[in-house]
Amino acid sequence: MFLSIFDIFKPGIGPSSSHTMGPMVAAARFLGALAGGTEPEPGSGPPAHVTATLHGSLAWTGKGHATDRAVCLGLLGFDPARVDMDRAEAALERLAADRTLAPEGLPEMRFDPAEDVVFDWGPPLPGHANGLVLRAFDAAGHLRMQETYYSVGGGFVVTEREHAGHADLRAAKFEAGFPYPFGSAAEMLRMGAESGLSIARMKWRNETVLIPEGELGRRIDAIWSAMDACIDRGLSQEGILPGGLSVRRRAQAIHVQLCEEAGRNLAQPHVVNDWLSVYAMAVNEENAAGGRVVTSPTNGAAGVVPSVIRYYRDHCVGARPEGIRTFLLTAAAIGGLVKHNASISGAEVGCQGEVGSASAMAAAGLCAALGGTNAQVENAAEIALEHHLGMTCDPAAGLVQVPCIERNGLGAIKAVSAASLSLRGDGTHFMPLDNCIEAMRQTGRDMSEKYKETSQGGLAVNLPEC
Repeated sequence: MFLSIFDIFKPGIGPSSSHTMGPMVAAARFLGALAGGTEPEPGSGPPAHVTATLHGSLAWTGKGHATDRAVCLGLLGFDPARVDMDRAEAALERLAADRTLAPEGLPEMRFDPAEDVVFDWGPPLPGHANGLVLRAFDAAGHLRMQETYYSVGGGFVVTEREHAGHADLRAAKFEAGFPYPFGSAAEMLRMGAESGLSIARMKWRNETVLIPEGELGRRIDAIWSAMDACIDRGLSQEGILPGGLSVRRRAQAIHVQLCEEAGRNLAQPHVVNDWLSVYAMAVNEENAAGGRVVTSPTNGAAGVVPSVIRYYRDHCVGARPEGIRTFLLTAAAIGGLVKHNASISGAEVGCQGEVGSASAMAAAGLCAALGGTNAQVENAAEIALEHHLGMTCDPAAGLVQVPCIERNGLGAIKAVSAASLSLRGDGTHFMPLDNCIEAMRQTGRDMSEKYKETSQGGLAVNLPEC
């Protein structure tokens, strides 16, 4: 199995990779298929009207995650990785007034954001909890083209046909010529032992099948630059987050306090936890505000990995720039295993698949950057994931704010603790990472839908009455 580091770490906009970035990508893909000669329904004329129907979690928490807005942006031709938000806002205003799409290569088509994005609160579609159906009709109202998309977490989008053929797609990855195509942690450890290479080095060699080494290094450095910039933006902002919960940004004020205390020798030994939390919260406050973040592996969990890297760089003895590359490559390898064998989607398995996966990735990355062996790295990932099992995804009002922002801070703290524990041992441990990932998959399968990003249970329905 090969999943690129650039699939796990993708720049985009908040508040959600599955509910914002995914639907934006799906809508753009639909227009591409419509313009690209996909076979139309027999007897239909040129497309004149487009609609989108949101199902499952995309419907239940779509307003809070700005899913309707994301569909509009995708139909307007915007890409989450490169969107200029000033241009996007102006385009959304024009669309609301004109109710018309004018994509390149297609005729003008009617699309009213207020009427043509439908929230279907019935049962989810069979393929995944995050489903959306896009349709194009001709001027007489006859169906021209229809496509079902699933936003499967982390900004990944598949059509219904692609989803049904996922096993074949996985098999094809093994035949693509990658030297270390490990599909499980056991295979990863075996290949590392046979080759004498670290997990990061095996990951690097897999990536260079597709990307020249010089470019690969620059692109990995760019991932960290984007994460680091997101932390800095979050630490500089104040005010109330959008959405109606009146949640105030806290990272900036906490960071000021920490900086003032730094030179006084008055800090408690556990103050490092506050640094980890403030870095993570800065990212997730940016995400909640719709700012630019990097999926790690999702937007809802985007603060954990950057927080632990910043901790490594600014607080750890012996930190070095190449250690950040090692961290990111190792973290991506673990994230790929979780996605391949379970899920990183909160709508599918709960927050254990988002913050739990991110914490495992960060623990593994820190352990590797601090010189851990492959066995210690695998142990670190397992410890972090094990202690997120069963975590629900129950965002208040469908917004990625409560409990998501603080939850990233705690995920970062657990990651550092897991890495430290693993480095105190020799990598020998009772529960293999593969079994822990399978336990997460089974737990997510058995979890009530109320606790999987529908905001129908848990903290989402136990709010202060005020």
